[in-house]
Amino acid sequence: MNKIIETVPNFSEGRDEAVIKQISDCFRNVDEVKLLDVKPDKDHNRTVVTAIGEPEPLKNCLYKAFEIAVEKIDLKKHKGEHPRMGAVDVVPFIPVRNSNMNECIELAKETAGVISAKYNLPIFLYEAAATSPDRQNLANIRKGEYEGWFEKIKDPKWKPDFGPSEVHPTAGASVFGAREYLIAFNVNLDTSDIKIADKIARAVRGSSGGLVNVKGMGVELSGRGIVQVSMNLVNYKKTPIFRVFEMVRLEAARYGVNVVGSELIGMAPMEALIQCADYYLRIEDFDIKQVIENNL
Repeated sequence: MNKIIETVPNFSEGRDEAVIKQISDCFRNVDEVKLLDVKPDKDHNRTVVTAIGEPEPLKNCLYKAFEIAVEKIDLKKHKGEHPRMGAVDVVPFIPVRNSNMNECIELAKETAGVISAKYNLPIFLYEAAATSPDRQNLANIRKGEYEGWFEKIKDPKWKPDFGPSEVHPTAGASVFGAREYLIAFNVNLDTSDIKIADKIARAVRGSSGGLVNVKGMGVELSGRGIVQVSMNLVNYKKTPIFRVFEMVRLEAARYGVNVVGSELIGMAPMEALIQCADYYLRIEDFDIKQVIENNL
């Protein structure tokens, strides 16, 4: 592959293994495309797919995956902990090699246009592809979720970038965009009290006065009887994973709660994990060039 772009589509299905396989198979055994990761979550009822490839074959994979998602996922019946507004909730494009952000913006627009026309689906653009400042933040677009969008979309302010000003009855609406690497990182707590997770999320996320490059919310993991602080780290270089983890741990201690583990949803740059190793091991005069894989 000469030009490499990453896409990380989020599908609103994390429990039906047959549907998840059908969707992920769209990215398997395709020339110039490599499926890197498939991460279903039953509590969130959501699957995150990570794939890289040349732009054209990557688009074709997404077209096939959308066809399955629109047919198989019915948001009228969907329940899960993670906010969602579409069967395919969000589709970001990230420049990896011999590509740039402008190319990813154009790829997002082109793919969104084709899919919107085929399924009569309202689609919005976010992050670097956003058409207005209030659409840069995914949370602003998704506010109200699928159920609230039937009324929200009537507001001229929320006219879709592509497609009709009418929510698809089962597939909802989707968001496409272009961005830098994002790390989906969750911290699990040894309590079932969702109010504690909510308080910690408010303390940590940037919108509430916490860490600027962090978005977060409290989530119940009913299958395990615990809660988690579910987060997106939008700039790991300025706000590294270890700093976020330590802040969650310290805030949890205020309520007599312990951290029982953490989760990485999807993939992360090697540098982000090496930052953690450097911090916790306190390696003196450490240089990333000392990592063998970084020299291959």
